[in-house]
Amino acid sequence: VIKDFPKQQFIIAGAPGISPSWYQQFAINPAVSILHNQTHTLLKHAHVAIVTSGTATLETALFKVPQMVCYRSSRLSYAIAKRIIKLEHISLVNLIMNKTVVKELIQDKCTPETISKELHQLLLSKNRSKIEQEYHQLEKILGHQNASQQVAHLIYQAIV
Repeated sequence: VIKDFPKQQFIIAGAPGISPSWYQQFAINPAVSILHNQTHTLLKHAHVAIVTSGTATLETALFKVPQMVCYRSSRLSYAIAKRIIKLEHISLVNLIMNKTVVKELIQDKCTPETISKELHQLLLSKNRSKIEQEYHQLEKILGHQNASQQVAHLIYQAIV
C-alpha cells in the first residue's frame, strides 16, 4: 500500500498493550514512523487515518479525521462472531450513528488493494465537509457529559 502513496508519510500509533519492539517490523520502510503515547498529537495533525481498534475509531472521529476502519481475524473467530453478534456495523462511529459514516473493511474486504483504493478516496475526498458534518452530529449524540455512558447505552440498544 505504501508504494501507492509516495508523497505521504505513514505514522503508526503504537498501542499501549503491544511491545514497542513488535512495531519495528514496520519501520523498515523510511516512509513509516512509529509513535508511542502520542495518539492525540498524531490525530491533531493527521489528514486521514486507517484505524483498527474500537475506541480508536470514536477518538479519531472526535478529532475530525476522515478514516477507514479495518478488521481482520481468523476465519473461525469471524464465523463464530458473525453467528453470535448480529450488527450491521462494527465501528463505534457507525454503531452510534446507526448508519455508515466511515468505511468498514471487514475480513475478506480488508486487503492491500481495497485499503489502497479507499485510502485514495479519503485523500482525494471532496466530501471532507460532509464527513465533518457527520462527526459534528456524532458529538451532539454523545453530548459533553457522560459520553462513556451514552456510548454504552447506544451499543446496548444496537445489540438488543
